Amino acid sequence: MRPRHLALASALIVIVAACSGTGTTAAPTAASSPSAAAPSPSPGSVRLEVELIDSFMIEPSSMTVPAGVPVTFVVTNSGAIEHEFYLGDEAAQAEHDEEMLAGGMRHDEPEGIGLDPGETKELTFTFAAPGNSLAGCHVPGHYAAGMKASITVTE
Repeated sequence: MRPRHLALASALIVIVAACSGTGTTAAPTAASSPSAAAPSPSPGSVRLEVELIDSFMIEPSSMTVPAGVPVTFVVTNSGAIEHEFYLGDEAAQAEHDEEMLAGGMRHDEPEGIGLDPGETKELTFTFAAPGNSLAGCHVPGHYAAGMKASITVTE
């Protein structure tokens, strides 16, 4: 009976190894750089890590996202001053900038989030159609200093 147990054990090892999921069928994972889009829990959605920097930069400075698919921006304010992350085309950015310069309150809304120093928040947004959009920080003076990133929305 001993050889039979050995044969069963060997067969079990082969089956477990084949079913372990370590083959090429596993979903690829993205690099850990801020510009990498990582697979997210829901099928067809995208996650992007974004960093807001006190030198009036948004990293990555350009992003490409698909139209019609939820995009979750994982935004970290790595600086020592408050920032915001606001999505929209040139006209929406200009309108929001005027609102903020006029003393508009910083608050979270479907198109944008405000972040305190060291804070990380998520903003999920679905771009309706292909084209160009922007992300900007409209804390007074930041957008004018160049704190924006381009977003290319593809089909």
